[in-house]
Amino acid sequence: MSGWIYRKSFAFAVATTVVVLAGSIATMAYPMLRADMHPRLEALKPPTPLQLAGRDVYQREGCVGCHTQTVRPLPSEVARYGDYSKAGEFYYEHPFLWGSKRTGPDLAREGGKRPDGWHRRHLENPQSFFARSNMPSYAWLAGRPLDPAEVTDHLNALALVHPELRTELAAVRVALAGKDEMDAVVAYLQTLGAAVPRQSPRAADLSIPNPVANDPTAIARGKQLFADNCAVCHGDEAGGQEGVAPSLVDDVFLGQRPDLPDAAYFAMISGGSDAKPIEGRKGQPDGGMAAFGSQLPQKDIWSIIAWIRAEKAHEAAEGAKAPAADHR
Repeated sequence: MSGWIYRKSFAFAVATTVVVLAGSIATMAYPMLRADMHPRLEALKPPTPLQLAGRDVYQREGCVGCHTQTVRPLPSEVARYGDYSKAGEFYYEHPFLWGSKRTGPDLAREGGKRPDGWHRRHLENPQSFFARSNMPSYAWLAGRPLDPAEVTDHLNALALVHPELRTELAAVRVALAGKDEMDAVVAYLQTLGAAVPRQSPRAADLSIPNPVANDPTAIARGKQLFADNCAVCHGDEAGGQEGVAPSLVDDVFLGQRPDLPDAAYFAMISGGSDAKPIEGRKGQPDGGMAAFGSQLPQKDIWSIIAWIRAEKAHEAAEGAKAPAADHR
């Protein structure tokens, strides 16, 4: 008896359409209207006018065409870029800038990994950091003024979805005063992934000695490894670059004296720094540093430290000679 519907093609088409639409609404449309489908990470802060202006510049210049902003939950991606992306970190993203092509690296966890000065210099001349980079220079962003009216319009649009952003409207002109498009892009980059808790550098046993200390072969290898991985920020001779990375041949560690033993350096290189002190030391270090523990074997990290110590000893010896030469 139920076979009659198969003989009524029009009625069958209508019934099928109704069933499919009902199922789609129940499984897709309705859940999207529920609040629990739009989570927000506790640490996520509303974008400031400067950060929002930087996002606009990022979109305008097509950065999303070469950089993704999402880490898939694959072991290889998590090891390279950091913890996989969470839905709650995109609460204020309209539209999403996940991207689909990585001509350049993923930026989802870029915020806090490097100081502002590093980003500024990299945007001005990418090849000075990575010789083979095909990223164009954005030095012209410096000095280009921001338009408070445009940022206000964008905030108003976002406030239709997130009313809490209206509190930022009164401070747009103050927030953008004296800032240019370069400042805005850097401020935006520093927000990426900042709301996702990051694994702190693992506490190190400071009594652990460097197994390759004073080994000439390890020192030679450490010099090459430093040139390949560290010199771009810390300079060829580890003397540091102002606003980018500190010197590694002085007696300061994370902005404090005295210097710490090799094990502390190992913890920093392996686990990186998100501008937080490690080993329970008080105070805030300058900037941050990416973790190299997933890229370099432990022996290579120890070799880099062995070379740094050799350079520190060389610098100290040269410094001791200078007064004697002046006296003569």
